Amino acid sequence: MSLYYQDDFVTLYHGDCLTEHREWLDADVLVTDPPYGYNVKLNGSRRGDKRGGHSPWANTAIANDHDLSARDAVMSAWGDRAALVFGSWKMPKPEGTHTVLIWDKGLGVGMGDLSVPWRPNWEEIYVIGKGYSGHRGSSILTGHTVVSWASKGRDHPNMKPTTLMERLIEKCPPGVISDSFSGSGSTLVAAKNLGRKAIGVELEEKYCDIIAKRCAQEVLDFGSAS
Repeated sequence: MSLYYQDDFVTLYHGDCLTEHREWLDADVLVTDPPYGYNVKLNGSRRGDKRGGHSPWANTAIANDHDLSARDAVMSAWGDRAALVFGSWKMPKPEGTHTVLIWDKGLGVGMGDLSVPWRPNWEEIYVIGKGYSGHRGSSILTGHTVVSWASKGRDHPNMKPTTLMERLIEKCPPGVISDSFSGSGSTLVAAKNLGRKAIGVELEEKYCDIIAKRCAQEVLDFGSAS
């Protein structure tokens, strides 16, 4: 468990953000997609992949997703500083939330409750702290469609579009961006694309490898979708 990747903008640690690597607390803004506390096993094998094969996440679980303790411990350590935190309406919001943004993921995302004629195509983003700036636009963020299949470049079951993360970070206070649950690295890639330094921590080594490869790309990674 150690420093996994570093360049002029991104520093990535492999390990537990709460017990092994606390460097993310030295940043200025937290932008993260923590476990939602669902405690469910992913069932991607139910529909498979349109281009053949089953989901690589079939019958797997998200680390620390048994409850909200990992998210809440991170938020307690972070305090009332500026933070953008992804989550679900099904679970309690983080303490200090004063604004909720809605990410419209587009059609065809997820199955949801099959007893109703609507798909679950949105997620919440909780705004905490102060110092945000920029054009005062809609709280509903559209035009950032999630990559649905591994065969199309999806690297993580909860992967977020890089363009969405850029749009969020553009309005964050100045300074270093932190992501304590780095996933596939979209927050770190977005920060780098915007010329901002970022510190990330990821528990699973397979995702650290994906993040390192994405951050090491010479071209800007606008097309990829934590």
